[in-house]
Amino acid sequence: MVIQANMSPQAIMEVWENTKEIFESYNVPFTRKTLQSLVHKDVLPRLLRDLNEKVGSSEITCIEGG
Repeated sequence: MVIQANMSPQAIMEVWENTKEIFESYNVPFTRKTLQSLVHKDVLPRLLRDLNEKVGSSEITCIEGG
């Protein structure tokens, strides 16, 4: 699964606890609001890249629907 902008930090942390330090470095609060509503649109692509690198996920490693 790829971490996406429509996911919340809280939901992401429930699956990948090792993302906590990345959220902290970007000053993203642990809430149920989506990343796209919490993070500036210019910063969001970098945050998503860093989160997905941390969990070892990318579009290449994932299949549609799962």
